Amino acid sequence: MSKKKKPQPKIESLRGVASLEEANTWLIERGIEDIECIVPDLAGVARGKMMPTEKFFSGPVMTMPSSIFAQTISGDYPPDDDRFQHNPTDGDLFFRADYSTLTTVPWETDPTAQLIHDAYTRDGIPVETAPRNVLKRVLQLYEDEGWAPMVAPEMEFYLVKPNTDPDYPLEPPTGRSGRPEVGRQSYSISALNEFDDLIDDIYDLSEAQGLEIDTLIHEEGAAQMEINLRHGHPLELADQVFLFKRTIRESALRHNMYATFMAKPMSNQPGSSMHIHQSVVDAKTGKNIFSMDNGEASREFLSFIAGHQAYLPAVTCIMAPYVNSYRRYTRDSTAPVNVFWGYDNRTVGLRVPNSKPEARRLENRVPSSDANPYLAIAASLACGYLGIKQKLTPDEPRTGDSSDTMHALPRGLLEAVAKFGECEELQDLFGEKFVATYRAIKQEEFETFMSVISPWEREYLLLNV
Repeated sequence: MSKKKKPQPKIESLRGVASLEEANTWLIERGIEDIECIVPDLAGVARGKMMPTEKFFSGPVMTMPSSIFAQTISGDYPPDDDRFQHNPTDGDLFFRADYSTLTTVPWETDPTAQLIHDAYTRDGIPVETAPRNVLKRVLQLYEDEGWAPMVAPEMEFYLVKPNTDPDYPLEPPTGRSGRPEVGRQSYSISALNEFDDLIDDIYDLSEAQGLEIDTLIHEEGAAQMEINLRHGHPLELADQVFLFKRTIRESALRHNMYATFMAKPMSNQPGSSMHIHQSVVDAKTGKNIFSMDNGEASREFLSFIAGHQAYLPAVTCIMAPYVNSYRRYTRDSTAPVNVFWGYDNRTVGLRVPNSKPEARRLENRVPSSDANPYLAIAASLACGYLGIKQKLTPDEPRTGDSSDTMHALPRGLLEAVAKFGECEELQDLFGEKFVATYRAIKQEEFETFMSVISPWEREYLLLNV
């Protein structure tokens, strides 16, 4: 007489499972009909395939052309040069699911799940130009030292009226009062309440995906918001930023608005950032290596800061990846224009927030909200790692207003890309293929930008020169 099988406990997790078998159970329990198999490209755009759940479990391996990691933001491809060459056959890359990222797509009408994948060659080698692999490569350096970095990103974005003609400037949307914002309302609760229904949707859709928001505030600009995430493992937090961006855009569309992560969407408003708080703990003890036993800052912490001062200029093209990004770096604003550092000083690029010794951390204020979260976090941690390994020493902390002092940061995309391509330490760390590919893509994006005539040129050059 056969024994009855014990019923398996239901998988309650809203986000992430341990294996293919658990994924099967998770999807069946929720009646999932389709799966979005996605991978973030170099711009942080979700690429991939939608497939029925049955097909996903029937065994086929997801493939996509290698060119998905050589596309510009406009969908073009850079020309070959002495350092960058396309795959001549545009052969397939192979993608493996990371089941810890499995979650629903709560804005879809049919029951749908999403699952982030990692990219490999046919031989099973991680693809050097895939952003998740870039971050993993940097994290492995920390792991080899017995360290575990922790990060907490902060994302700023704007809500704007729908804009279907790019020749027209963006405008703030109308809130529940029927009036658009005109003045700046930093930290205003009433300004936040103007968009209560939208904010409720952001919370609801985030909760359905197992995404945790620490705080949500109204920022300085008109209809500019900021979401702060809880600190955690860098790869997990990069995944969360990637998913949050999709979620916020979808929530805005439900309310006839756009959510934009452009670094500088409106000329008369502040730019949008993605500040990254960083600390490093001992992997065995969990102790913050930035603090000594007596509570003072450690040599590693000061070197971590110095590494940012030394190498941030060379990775600015990752922190500020588009021509528009550099419009954010303006004097006498809340955006950084230097790589100075200071204690609780928001006028420098590197701020050390007030904290207890066990929570000592560095806030990198240079990245803009348009940055790919995987690459920005990888680049920031790479700067700190190089500083620690080279035992660098920072300059003196700034105690006064430094918002008017331009220092070290590149002022434009081409200058930033050149610095990145010339830095041997970063080439060794990121790999020549990634550096060459990223450089080629950014140069091609600049050429695309130069093909467009701006209103400034028509305003001041048309009849005056």
